[in-house]
Amino acid sequence: MKFTLSWLKSHLQTDASLTHITDTLTQIGLELESVDNPGAALASFRVAQVIEAVQHPNADRLRACQVDAGDGIVSVVCGAPNARTGMKAVFAAPGAFIPGTGITLKVGEIRGVQSAGMLLSAREMGLGDDHAGIIELPADAPVGVSYPAYAGLDDPVIEIAVTPNRGDCFSVRGVARDLAAAGLGTLKPFAPAPIPPLFDGGPRWDIAFPEACPWIIGRGIRGVRNSPSPKWLQDRLTFIGLRPINALVDITNFFTVDLGRPLHVFDAAKLTGDVLTLRRGSGETLRALNGKDYVVDAEDCAICDAAGVQSIAGVIGGEATGCDETTTGVFVECALFDPVRIAQTGRRHQIVSDARQRFERGIDPGLMPDAIQAATALILQLCGGEPGAVTAAGAEPAWQRDASMRFARIAAFGGSDISPDAAVASLERLGFALRRRDAERVTVAVPSWRNDVAMPIALDQSPTLHPAKAAAAAEGCAAIEAESDLIEEVLRLRGLDAVAAVSLPRDSPVPVATLTPRQQRTAVARRTLAAAGLMECVTFSFMARADAERFGPTPEALRLINPIAADLDQLRPTPLATLALAARRNAARGYADVALFEVGPAFDIDAPDGQKLVAAGLRSGSTPRTWLATQRPAGAMDAKRDLWSLLDAVGVPLEALQVTTDAPVFLHPHRSGMVRQGPKTLLGYFGEIHPRLLAGLGLPGPMVMFELNLDAVADPKRRKKAAPDLPAFQPLRRDFAFLVDASVAADAVLRAARGAERGLITSVCLFDLYESDKMADGKKSLGVEVTFQPRERTLTDAEIEAACQKVVAAVAKATGATLR
Repeated sequence: MKFTLSWLKSHLQTDASLTHITDTLTQIGLELESVDNPGAALASFRVAQVIEAVQHPNADRLRACQVDAGDGIVSVVCGAPNARTGMKAVFAAPGAFIPGTGITLKVGEIRGVQSAGMLLSAREMGLGDDHAGIIELPADAPVGVSYPAYAGLDDPVIEIAVTPNRGDCFSVRGVARDLAAAGLGTLKPFAPAPIPPLFDGGPRWDIAFPEACPWIIGRGIRGVRNSPSPKWLQDRLTFIGLRPINALVDITNFFTVDLGRPLHVFDAAKLTGDVLTLRRGSGETLRALNGKDYVVDAEDCAICDAAGVQSIAGVIGGEATGCDETTTGVFVECALFDPVRIAQTGRRHQIVSDARQRFERGIDPGLMPDAIQAATALILQLCGGEPGAVTAAGAEPAWQRDASMRFARIAAFGGSDISPDAAVASLERLGFALRRRDAERVTVAVPSWRNDVAMPIALDQSPTLHPAKAAAAAEGCAAIEAESDLIEEVLRLRGLDAVAAVSLPRDSPVPVATLTPRQQRTAVARRTLAAAGLMECVTFSFMARADAERFGPTPEALRLINPIAADLDQLRPTPLATLALAARRNAARGYADVALFEVGPAFDIDAPDGQKLVAAGLRSGSTPRTWLATQRPAGAMDAKRDLWSLLDAVGVPLEALQVTTDAPVFLHPHRSGMVRQGPKTLLGYFGEIHPRLLAGLGLPGPMVMFELNLDAVADPKRRKKAAPDLPAFQPLRRDFAFLVDASVAADAVLRAARGAERGLITSVCLFDLYESDKMADGKKSLGVEVTFQPRERTLTDAEIEAACQKVVAAVAKATGATLR
């Protein structure tokens, strides 16, 4: 919200300094964003008269001038073609800083003629791009006065941040009201006199969409002369960043900021018929005042005449009925629109306007009659004309409501010692009317412009909450919400910096963990993958649908209706898809050997909330060159190693894992695996990317991938810390070579061996795979190391042999293997 100091003082009678005003704004909750004084940089420039301007004796394009700036006549050499005897201009003396050029003036000599100053153009003063000549001032401009003061440029522009609930402070008068209530002066009265109509007729209103517009009024004015606005109005709009257009449009923009009351003017001659209807849109196209076309749908409130839609109500007007220099008759609209519908319409159409900004925050419903009279008066003053009768439809909504406050709560809730008399006086200065008061509490009537106080509250309660508890919560909220609003008003007028800082209560002397176990696990996953040499990426969660289909299902429910780009229209089924495209971009730039990972969402309509959190990674190209091992292409076991390291880091017991061969179709069918924990829990997968996908996407090869569904990992159990299990007896290891069918998975052999003697066997690992044409057809040899850990006593040879026989028997029973 921007306004100038002089604009503020048109509503606030005050002698407070600018610093006092800006400090108070922040103290009462209207946080100061900036103060910009456009005249500060021009303070040294003065109005001067050119006493004489003659041709420079030694230069064709220069003029030798004698200039009077109030302190005597000085010599100035000027290159402007419009410099002439008798004109009034802007003078900068030696020592002045020129904003447009960044130089500081000094006394000098140009082609043999002394120059002790400068006559300035608009660009040199930083006021525009015009540098064709020096600025020419009117003949009555007083010589020697400060130019910023003469031109009205010494008016500071104040910008504040307004919270969404304070729609009343999106107006200069609302800000002035708050400052007056804080003790910085007196709010000037605003009561425009009724202007009697001089004719009947003109458009009338018909509300066919009362949910969007409960009340609207309007007034026709004929015989107007539309022209540029006077300087005072143009200056006020220009200083706050609005572009003056013409008097009629500028008046509506003025009242939007001045009173927070958006208005709209229709060119009456361009309207068709004598009825303006507020109804739902039906797919019509409107060319708006910003030159863009919008399709007005059934959720939008449209203002229509007999020819069709002429305005998107409360958001933007139509170009067809806009006012221009040919306008001779206008119809002024002043309406009350539903804030939620205005906000939704603005978001759908991506229109940000000053009117929408105020309507969606709520405007003063009681201001409409006075606003139409004030707008009529200013139009008649600037454009002339004859006012018609005020037409209306609907009715003023019942906004009247009361709120009560207990005086004891000011200290208990706000920690302040404000007396009851001071609290009541604060509320009355804000416009709250006293209803009742006793020793314990006060009841006040809420003014029409404060739609943030004592309004009905809609609680978003859990559907599982017991109805009795839900009703009690709603009743309690309604009882304390209005009181809390009043306490806040009293406290902020005292000054938010006067509210004592109080620390939140602590549940325990030891701070609780700031991250949940799942959040901690996600952080561990990132650190583990980064330590493994993979580089973290943060890629888009959406991609081209044709590419996404190669990595999994792409249901219509995960299609983006309004994508940021045409080739980013589908939510990704897995982060591996966007990582693969990132690897392709790197390869195209000469970096084929990459290792990337991402911890982010994968989208699946069957998952809770339609997505799941996964850790995914890939390696492309070859392994790094080292003296320990030769460089080789990345393989499926590299992806498995990364996945196993990640599983171990997040607390998944590796001995409980099973690997199956039903990996996703985008992986190589014989060089991939699906990782499960038990028969039902699918944790993830790993493997080499399918050659068809490599070719289809133009990916570099080879490329291996892995993915872990972090949501499927069980939360870690809280266990009491115990002494470490350190057996007193040495472990012993035995190697077994099993001859099995080639179709038997090594994992089946390992599981069978591990379950042969659970109380004694601590680990089983595969250390050899042997396949040769010297072996029987369809057979392979698996070398397995089994570790036995005695705990009660050292095992005898007979006990060791018995344990080994159990291992052989268990493996033979489970897989049909024989011992080589």
